[in-house]
Amino acid sequence: MAPLSHWIDTLGLTSPWTYLGLFLAASLLMMWRLEAMLDQGLEGTALGTIVMPYCSGLGNLIFVYLVVAHHGAVRDVLTNCLVNNVTNLTLLLGLPALFWGLAVVPSRGGGGRKGRGAGADTAHQINRLSLLLTLTAVIFFTGAVWVLGQDGRLDRADGLMLIGLFLFWQCFQVFDVLKHNVRQRQSFGALFYLDALVVLASAYALYVSIDWLVAWLGHQHGGFINAAHLGWLSGWLMVLPNALLAFYWGWKRRADIVYTSQVGDGHICIPLALGLCAVVRAVPVPGFVETSLLLLLGAAALHILFLLAGGGLPRWAGWLLVGAYGWFLYDGLLR
Repeated sequence: MAPLSHWIDTLGLTSPWTYLGLFLAASLLMMWRLEAMLDQGLEGTALGTIVMPYCSGLGNLIFVYLVVAHHGAVRDVLTNCLVNNVTNLTLLLGLPALFWGLAVVPSRGGGGRKGRGAGADTAHQINRLSLLLTLTAVIFFTGAVWVLGQDGRLDRADGLMLIGLFLFWQCFQVFDVLKHNVRQRQSFGALFYLDALVVLASAYALYVSIDWLVAWLGHQHGGFINAAHLGWLSGWLMVLPNALLAFYWGWKRRADIVYTSQVGDGHICIPLALGLCAVVRAVPVPGFVETSLLLLLGAAALHILFLLAGGGLPRWAGWLLVGAYGWFLYDGLLR
């Protein structure tokens, strides 16, 4: 038993609600310190593209480790990844769009000062280009899984290919951030590394909470909350931090971070988490997976279209994405 779990047990607080609260508290602590990193050398798009995805997607990586280490069903990993990514690209972008709109490039309202407006417009255009590149990566990653899974499984070679694609993408993103910091003459201060330690401590709390909750679900029978739905339930659990990020940054009118945190988190699941699992054990690819991958491709293409045409996601388009998520639930759970 982990020291933190032992301490919780000695307090007599061992219950699913305790560990769910621990999971959410650790996620909120991460979000709080990540916001501070905005003032310590990370601009908005870099924060959403590199740092936030690893933190919000850490639960999915922990889940892969737990399933493999405990010889669980790898189909749960695949379901977990699909639930995570489809929820990110549909529900968690559709709902903030319904409430606040997601305008990465705000429309110009009647003539502000030209200089200031030109500078702001340039920043918005750069953010849009970065988002378009990130969404294009989603299409390539999802398409790669779809092609590699045509034989009905993802084996070790397929997993290595997916991990290689992810590492190449991350190298590109890291050098882009470093180039930005050189141009802006920014550097990471001491508080940045202190916040990194806080994030690591939060990661440990996430591991403990997920480990306990997965083990608890494995012993449940009857009803919907049981071991048979581990992939779906764990996917919704892991997506809770993403939901917090989406609504928090949507409320603060930072559509760029809303977009990049959700899209970038999807990169952690597909291709990284899925690739890591396939390297250890072959992952079967049933028919439901193919329709879900096509939904992901369609959602990514829709976001690209709206970003190109209008600079963001209008409120009415949020209904399309929420409806698409409803169809995903029907196809995966009810059919």
